[in-house]
Amino acid sequence: MSSARTPDEHGTTHTPTGLIAFAWTLVGIPLAYGLFQTVKTALTLFTG
Repeated sequence: MSSARTPDEHGTTHTPTGLIAFAWTLVGIPLAYGLFQTVKTALTLFTG
């Protein structure tokens, strides 16, 4: 059976780079959008 993580000779697992990039993209896009909206709202609050 194949899995996304494969153990090496020390028993540790390695996650594929593509899966890590996909996960960060999945988290990063909403995070960046929320940060942008927060900064935009804060600027209108402090600049009038």
